[in-house]
Amino acid sequence: MPEMPNDLLVLPLTATCWLPRSKRAPALARRRLRDLLAGVAGGLRFVDVGELLVSELVTNAWQHGTVPGQRIWAGFEVDHERLYIAVEDASSTEPLVRPMTIGQEAGRGLLIVDQLAREWGCSPREGVGKRVWAVVGPTPGGAEPAQ
Repeated sequence: MPEMPNDLLVLPLTATCWLPRSKRAPALARRRLRDLLAGVAGGLRFVDVGELLVSELVTNAWQHGTVPGQRIWAGFEVDHERLYIAVEDASSTEPLVRPMTIGQEAGRGLLIVDQLAREWGCSPREGVGKRVWAVVGPTPGGAEPAQ
């Protein structure tokens, strides 16, 4: 059976993944996001900012939102207009954007999210924990493969 052209796929497309609590988690989330975006016509316009934001959100969950043995959940939804990224962890503590200080080498992740996302926020998860989410618009002239 021939494959359905990407522009005929029903949008939005979604993907989810469970991630280990480890320094590998951001790379695994980026790979899952890239795979999703590659399957959508125009999806690669979201890849640069999307990968950066999912890295920051997953890193926060890994470093601050889980304890050893717990996993992190990441979910994505994309259509032609936006990419929605969600990361869930077991901590109910909301993330805080902290002001930068001179010489600061860490703690800038949410500043990056705040500057690059169309909008972002945090909401309680059913049961225990929270969901931190961000909405990304397409990058004008963003990466698309040559036809």
